[in-house]
This record gives sequence, C-alpha cells and structure tokens, in this order.
Amino acid sequence: MSGQTFRGWLLDLYLNQQEGLTLWFISETDDCRQCFTQAFPVTFYAAGPRAELRRLWHRLRKESCVSALERQYKQDVFVAEPVEVLRVDVDTPAHQVALFRQLEEEFQELTWYDADVTISTRYISRYGAFPLALCELSADAQNRIQSIQVLNSRWDLMPALPPLRVMELAPDADPAHGTVRALNLRSDRFCQTLPLSPDGAFLSILNAALLDYDPDILVTDWGDSWLLPFLLKQMEEKEIPLALNRDASRPVRWQKEITYFSYGHIIYRPEEAHLFGRCHIDRKSAMMWSDYSLAGTLEMARVTTLPIEKAARVSPGQGISAMQVITALEKDILVPYQKRQVEEFKSGMQLIQADRGGMIYQPKLGLHSDVGEVDFVSMYPAVIIRGNISPEVPLPDVLTPASEELGVVPLTLKPIYEKRVALKTKTRSYPPDHPMAKTLKARSSALKWLLVVCFGFLGYKNARYGRIEAHEAVTKGGREVLLRAKEVAEEEGFEVLQMYVDALWLKKKGCSKPEHFEEVMRKIVDRTGLAIALDGVLRWVAFLPSKTDARVPIANRYFGIFQSGEIKVRGLEARRRDTPRWIGQVQMDMITCLGQAKTRADLPDALRSALRVYQDALEALKAGRVPLDLLVVNGKVSYALDAYKSTTASVRAARQLESAGMQIRPGQRVRFLFTQGEPDVRAWELAGKPDPQCVNIHKYMELLAKAGGSVLLPFGIDPGVLMEWTLKGGVQLPLAVQIDELLTGRKPQGSAGCRISGMSMPAD
Repeated sequence: MSGQTFRGWLLDLYLNQQEGLTLWFISETDDCRQCFTQAFPVTFYAAGPRAELRRLWHRLRKESCVSALERQYKQDVFVAEPVEVLRVDVDTPAHQVALFRQLEEEFQELTWYDADVTISTRYISRYGAFPLALCELSADAQNRIQSIQVLNSRWDLMPALPPLRVMELAPDADPAHGTVRALNLRSDRFCQTLPLSPDGAFLSILNAALLDYDPDILVTDWGDSWLLPFLLKQMEEKEIPLALNRDASRPVRWQKEITYFSYGHIIYRPEEAHLFGRCHIDRKSAMMWSDYSLAGTLEMARVTTLPIEKAARVSPGQGISAMQVITALEKDILVPYQKRQVEEFKSGMQLIQADRGGMIYQPKLGLHSDVGEVDFVSMYPAVIIRGNISPEVPLPDVLTPASEELGVVPLTLKPIYEKRVALKTKTRSYPPDHPMAKTLKARSSALKWLLVVCFGFLGYKNARYGRIEAHEAVTKGGREVLLRAKEVAEEEGFEVLQMYVDALWLKKKGCSKPEHFEEVMRKIVDRTGLAIALDGVLRWVAFLPSKTDARVPIANRYFGIFQSGEIKVRGLEARRRDTPRWIGQVQMDMITCLGQAKTRADLPDALRSALRVYQDALEALKAGRVPLDLLVVNGKVSYALDAYKSTTASVRAARQLESAGMQIRPGQRVRFLFTQGEPDVRAWELAGKPDPQCVNIHKYMELLAKAGGSVLLPFGIDPGVLMEWTLKGGVQLPLAVQIDELLTGRKPQGSAGCRISGMSMPAD
C-alpha cells in the first residue's frame, strides 16, 4: 500500500513524538491493519495585557518548535467584541503540550485558548475524521499521509462499519473475592480456557491468539484493576512476550485513578490500561456498558470523536463537551482553557422566579388502570434547539428564540437529536427480538445520554460553554411545555394522574389502546411545537407514598405493567445500586407475578402468587440457601475515611479494607455483608471466605420486608404489618391472618376475597 492510495476505516490515533501522529486503519479491500504517520502542527492562543503578550512573543521566538507567531483578533463567546490574541503555531502536538506546561507557569496573567484541546478533537475539526470513519488517503513510500478525505459522516443512520475483530478475555472468578485459576478466551473464531499453570504456558497460548487473531478490540473483565497488571507481571517473571499492543514500540499506557464531583455525587474512576493500535475496554470500568454495550460505545465514539477506549470509560458529559469544542473550532470561536465567566447578580425575587427547576405534579396515590404514559422526546434538548439557548446568544422569550443563527450549544445538539429520533423510528421497523433492533436501541441509548447531560452542562460551573442563566431558561421552557400539554389533555377530557419533568400519565374512561391517545398527542404537538411519543399504555400502575409519611406522594416512586407485559419500576429497592441482588430480584419476581393480572378478577390469584414468592424467599433466607454473593451490599464512601465523624456500614467496611492494607479513595464502591455482633459488617474483598453462620439473617429479613412492602402496599397490605409478620413469624394480627390464608389459597371467613383498595381495573 505504500506510496499508493489507501481506503479504510480509522481505528486508532495517538501522539507520535517524532512524526506528529500515528494512525491505524482497517483496510476496506483485504482486511489488513495498516499503520500510517502524519505531520500535524497545532495552534493555541494567548490573550491579556499587551506588555505580557509582548514578553510572551520574545520568549517564544527562541523556541525551535514554534513555527509562527502572529497577532490576531478572534471571537470569545463570553465577550461581545473580538479579542486580541497572540497566535502560536507549534510543529507537533507533543511539543505543544510540553511548551504549554511551561508557559502556564511563567505567564499567569494571560488567558489561554485552544491550549488543551485533545488530538482527536483537533483532528476532526481539521480533516473531518473520527473513530471508524471511512477514509481515502494518499501516503508516501514511508507511509506518511500526504492527504486524507473522509467518505462518510458521523451522522449516517446506517453507516458501513469495518469487520471488527473483538476478543474477550476474563478471569474465571472475581479476583477481589476468589482464586483465579484460569482465563476464559473467546472470539467469533474460538472459545477456550487457559489454566494458570506455574510454567506460564498460558502466556504463550494467549500470545499466539493475539498474533494470529490480531484483535482490534480487547474486551476484558477487571482488565484495568487486575488482569493486565497480572499479565504484565507474569510476562516479566516468565520472560515470555505478550503482544498486548499492536504497536510493538509502545508499552501499555496507564492513566492514573481520579476522584471527581458530578451531579451531586462523588465519582471514583480507577486506574486505566490503554493500548496502542488496538483498543482495550474493561467491562467493569466502562461507565455505561450495562446500558448500551459495545454497539452504543462505538456510536458514542463516532459522534463525539473520543477514542473508543475513552468513549467506553468516561461520562457522556465529556462526550458532549468534546462535541461543543468541535462546533466552536468549526465556527472559528476560541475555546477557553479555563472558563472565567461568573453568574450575573440576581435579587432574591429574581432567583425565586428563575431557579425553579423542572415541573413536577404530585401523583394521585394508589392503583390506576389503563394509563397512557406519554413522553416528550428529549424535551430539554428540544427546548434548547427550539429556543436557541446558548451562552453567547440572547435568551429566548420562553420558547421564542431571540436570534435566528444557532449558537454553539443548539448547533451541537441538533444533529444528535435528529439522529436519535431517526434511530428510534428505524428500530420500530424491526421485530423486537431482531438483532438489528437490539443494536439500534443501544446506539439510540448512547445518544440519549448525550442529550440528557447537555442540559446539566449548561449550568455546570466548569463547562466551557456553560451559563447558569441559559440553564434556567431551559427549565422555564420545559415548565411551559408541560403546562401546555396538561391544558390540552384536560380539554380533551383526560385526567392527568402525574407529570414529571418531561412526561405525563393520562387516564380517560374508555381509553385503553394506543390509538385512543393519538388525537390528544397530536394536539399536544400542535400546542407545544415539540415531538411527543407514547411510551405505552400501562395495564395498571401504582404510585407510592413516602416511606416516612404515607400521606405524601413521591413523584418518582412507582411501578406498573405495560400491556405488552413489560415492567416499569422507578424509585424502588430493585433500582438502587446498594440493594443486594437477591432482594432486588425477589422484588422484581413479585411484580412479575402481579403483572399476570389482566382484570380485577385476576388480582387475588396474582397477589397469592406474589406472596408465595415472598414466603419462599423468606424460607430460603432463613434456611441459608441464598448464595452469599447475592447478599452483598454495594455501598460507597464519598469522602476520605478520616473525615467521617459518624460511620455508616460502608465506612465501617472500608476501614476494614484499609486495615488490611488496601487503599480506599473517595467515590469508591465498597462491597460488604451484614454480619452478627461486632463488627456488624464484613468487607467482601477481605481475604478468606466469609462464614455463612455469621451472616445477620435478621438484617436481611428487614431489607426483604421493606422491598416486599413497597410492592404490596398498593394492594392493601400494610408494610409495617408485613415487617412484623416477617420478623416474628405468624403473629396473630388481622392482616397477618389474611396473608397466611392467601398463601394457602383459603379465603378469609366472611369475605369474598382480598380487598384491593384504590383499584379500578376492568372486571373482564
């Protein structure tokens, strides 16, 4: 291919100290993997007092890596008039990074722009290339790219993708709690188990697989925290090579662990292992893997231009930030290195009027049947686009834009929004169980998360293009949209059971099929100007009260069954990450039993089935038949351990790990079991196997009763009574007698059956 035209998909791109960039492509014609280099000079800017700029100019004239210096006027989104800047051109990205670190220390009065833009973001803004872009390029005899042309778009609905080779590698046990005896290796060509023999033979077999199959993506379990460190250590001890990197000249790159604050939570991201020439994705570290897996990760990489390894690990917020930077560079707008914009002064009354958040209409407690759930399609992004809400343009009059030219934020969101709508439409053209439907749904989910975080970034103090007034304008528009929708629904005779930010739950006698909601939805679209979709018709839905006060409804605590049989749960124990898996599964099994009821007459039998599931689970717990790993609580510590004045169970478990020599960072998750006596917890990662006899069964019975009580409350069973019945066993209270009789299938004397309060299901 050298010295000729080459066509293929861009897989990886990274810094090359001598040449500028190294790029790896997957050939379109012969399935080979080809490496190229490319010269890539970069530019950054400085603004500030003229005397300081003059001093900077003199300083940079002596730098051999600086190819040009020039005074220019450029646009800063937060400044009305163009800003005078000194443009600095550097020969390679590596030299620019090193030089800027020095200048930042020496010239602290200056404001910097475009100084920390990532290589992938710079590359797409200049050449339009992104991960998995199909490109045509010409190169010289040394494989140095002379020109490159992108043949497709990151916004293609059904892009032609390369024949990716994906290899999975995982230990046969959780290394933090168990002995790893073998590695499981799998691809589309082979599946084998590699025993960890003392002679290191598994390394030779694994290396042969890496060389023969030559994977583009290596998917691991615990790859960052255990697997790759283990393999590297074994390579060194056994002196057996392992071709983890496709680029043999580079070692594995380690990115240090970090703790950061995001959306009210302390987040911990462990150390990461990055490869060169191929991509490493650790499923245990990949932030959104459980939501959209590999298909969604590749979609995230395509649209955000983040490297595939990074797109798998970072939050969608970093993706939307990168996209906003691309938009700014394409519009020749300066990208601030550190944003210095502050919130405008507001009086107390102005704060009350502006800072009100999303619209929440408290639900009507109890059970309701034949309820249509309608959602605005990505409401906040749609409000941003329609109102042209961006920090550098005038704010709209509720939903009416004050400027016709789209700002940086809506210009970034518009293609994401349109592509997601198109993907959802395309998904409906396939049967639900079709493989393509699953792939399209994963890709749509990745775009959904980008749209979700864009609103939060508008009000994020460190966002490059954030402005709190713009953030408040979005919620104001969202409240207006929801109120207009409520007016339309009530005009059409519907009862609004609940509204929550971007969704409404509607009920009307005789409306039990999707087509019965079409007319009201069409009128809502006409009145609001925003797209809306029917999430489905709920056969029944239960809105639950606060756990502390049964009279107070909680907007986002409910569960229900769609007519398709799909379960929807919000705010229950099964949705919490710190709920033991077994308890969450018991709760979902109970809801599944209740979901079998299609009419009012079916409810008593469905309730008996749910209660039977509960009793069987309770008996299994008492008998010690529940595997300990399913009882593990996945807790979290938000601060340094010495900062806690009073301890929680998670903190006590974390201190056990610390005493065992393990380092616990703020934001890190800590797994533990509840145990009898002191200490009342046992960290799951401690050496040795926990004694099943020491598990605090009484504590897990309480957790089970709380989960079961949430499900049974709408059906007239008091959670307090269920708790007492669970802990004391057969206590003779009226409702406890009723529960026992339901479980045995006998009806209470003098009763036609179990009384289901607040239910209005059809009789047949």
